[in-house]
Amino acid sequence: MVRASLGVPRSCGGPCAERGAPFMSGSCGASDRNHPIPSRGGPISAEPRINDRIRVPEVRLVGPNGEQVGIVAIGEAIRLAQDSDLDLVEVAPMARPPVCKLMDYGKYKYETAQKARESRKNQVLTVIKEMKLRPKIDPHDYETKKGHVVRFLKAGDKVKITIMFRGREQSRPELGYRLLTRLGEDVAELGFVEAAPKQDGRNMIMVLAPHRNAADLKKAAKDAPASQSAPEAS
Repeated sequence: MVRASLGVPRSCGGPCAERGAPFMSGSCGASDRNHPIPSRGGPISAEPRINDRIRVPEVRLVGPNGEQVGIVAIGEAIRLAQDSDLDLVEVAPMARPPVCKLMDYGKYKYETAQKARESRKNQVLTVIKEMKLRPKIDPHDYETKKGHVVRFLKAGDKVKITIMFRGREQSRPELGYRLLTRLGEDVAELGFVEAAPKQDGRNMIMVLAPHRNAADLKKAAKDAPASQSAPEAS
């Protein structure tokens, strides 16, 4: 007659087993490595499943040129991939059945990485400069500040203009608004008002952005040294 094991305390297999003590977490005073806890699975991979890692009975198969093959058994799909010297790649795992495509997975990963690298290379880094003015700025200082704004816009950078109010000037916000409007009109050939003047505590802020051609000139100037350093083809 087989004795039922239900309710019989088990041993941890560690120090508590030597004295016949039942297993209770931490009861034997041993470290947790003597009471291993089953793993709940490893990290989720972002890579798609390919070839024999695809464990479903059937898939909707797409050919290497995008043609629809139809629903086929997984064994048949893998055989077609092997016959074509290609990989079977799961492209839509949540579909029912999952959608798989025949492709050269190594070549696909390389081309995807190249496109991402080119996309990052062609991005124009936007730099925001800042210029601070007082509402009662004198003409000479205004021209100096405007010259800096012009230089920034020509370089293809955005400019954040901040009017700083002090004391009783805070009761005259129209002074700052008129000054910002004047500055926007003075540099209209080089840039435009991207963010209209608005009050921000004791300050009033406006953002100027260069016209599209200024950003293109900045990118061309950045690429010019690289092209000049390249040796001329004979």
